Formats: sequence, C-alpha cells, structure tokens
Amino acid sequence: MYQQTLPIILASKSPRRQELLKSMNLDFEVVLKELDESYPVGLLPAEIAVHIAEKKAAAFLELSFAHIVITADTIVAYKNQILGKPSDAKHAKEILETLSGTNHQVYTGVSISYNGKTASFFDVTEVFFNELTAEQIDYYITNCNPFDKAGAYGIQDWIGLIGVEKIIGSYTNVMGLPTEKLYNALLSI
Repeated sequence: MYQQTLPIILASKSPRRQELLKSMNLDFEVVLKELDESYPVGLLPAEIAVHIAEKKAAAFLELSFAHIVITADTIVAYKNQILGKPSDAKHAKEILETLSGTNHQVYTGVSISYNGKTASFFDVTEVFFNELTAEQIDYYITNCNPFDKAGAYGIQDWIGLIGVEKIIGSYTNVMGLPTEKLYNALLSI
C-alpha cells in the first residue's frame, strides 16, 4: 500500500489526469507553467511522449526537493504518424475519419521527480475503433469537445463508449495516465 509521505504536485492541466489521481486517493496540488512541447525530428512515438514528459519535469525540478512532481504527455499514433490535438472542427473530423474502422496506439510518457532526480517510463495501449458514421463523428465534435485531446477523442467520452471495439493494454493510459505503472513507481520512492 502506498503511504504518501510528501506532498504531490501534478504539473498538468488535464482534467482526466486530475480525476485519475483523485481516484487513486492521492492528495495533490496542480501547478502549471506554459511550456514548449516541441521535440526533435526522428523520435518514435514512445520517445516523443517521454521526451515531452521529461521536458515538463525539468521545468519543475526545483519543486522536487520538497515534493513529488508528476508530469505526463500522451501521444496518439496511427501508422507511426502523430495525431495531435485538433485545431478546429474540420481537423477533428479528419482525425476521427482516419481512426474509424482501424487501430492505433496511445503512448503516455510519465516523469516522476523527487529530491532533484527524475525517473521516467511510458505505457502503450492499442485501441481498435469500429467504423464510425459521419453522423456519429459530427455529433461527437458538436457535443463533446474533442479539441483538448490527442487524437481528437476521449475514450471515456461518448465516442469511446459507442466507437471503441476493444483495447489491448491499460484503459487509464488512454485517458492520459497509466495509473497501475504510476502506482508502482510511487511505491519505489
């Protein structure tokens, strides 16, 4: 059983990550900074997710002497092409049409900083979508705000409930934080 001995900072504005930490019964504070999330050309999706999580961790390293700092980044990849957050409704529709009837991977990189040191890991989940109709895609875009989500969807949202046929791997990873791996990493601190 994890016994929290230091305050935890979650350096993420993601409501899904906050919800997951609350569900893990962890006490934490959210601290935010605007950061550049660019990455070097040529990295694989898992490397991108970890690179960005570590970049975020570096921005909060000074806080890790009195806190445990958790940072994360989630990447959706289809045929090794990164599908980021959609810029508008047209872009969201293009992404969801691409994912319809196919499978893709969701990678989340996580960094945990403590006492001036950072440890990182990633998880990957394979997601299989049913064929989505144009009406389903339009309904989702209009009613469920896909614009703050990598790959233009949230598995916990309406489209995940009606459109995801199956997953191989962690459900919480697709939400943005592989809680089972995070829990084990916290146990080792």
